[in-house]
Amino acid sequence: MTADVEQALARYLALCDVPVRASGDLGDLFTEDAVWEGVGSDYAEKFGRTEGRAAIVAMLSRYLPPHPHFRTNVHLLFPGTVDTDSTTARGSWPMQQLSRFESGRSEIMVARLDVTFRLDDGRPRIASFRTERLFSAPFPEER
Repeated sequence: MTADVEQALARYLALCDVPVRASGDLGDLFTEDAVWEGVGSDYAEKFGRTEGRAAIVAMLSRYLPPHPHFRTNVHLLFPGTVDTDSTTARGSWPMQQLSRFESGRSEIMVARLDVTFRLDDGRPRIASFRTERLFSAPFPEER
């Protein structure tokens, strides 16, 4: 199940890249009762807690085209740890995000992702997604 979990998380991040680098539906990656939350001093206030598949997709969609937030954005997932049992998997991964915003500002950011997956229709879906910003710095502006 570990490889399936890592593949699902990588797909989620690819669907959050701008321009989108994967096809599919973000909602299909979450359980109906999923929770998505920002934690820590930077993300708890910025993102808060969102409950339910439809609400999570609506929240994430505010950052994706056609909404003017990112000009370009790519997520890089690094090796993490995963613990599994017969129906769930819990993992923690460091993730780097490189972003150029519509405002012209750019940044590099590192976050920790703590994600719980639950088997749903025979495949792992995200039941709990927690992200905590660990580091960020501006990139030089485009010329």
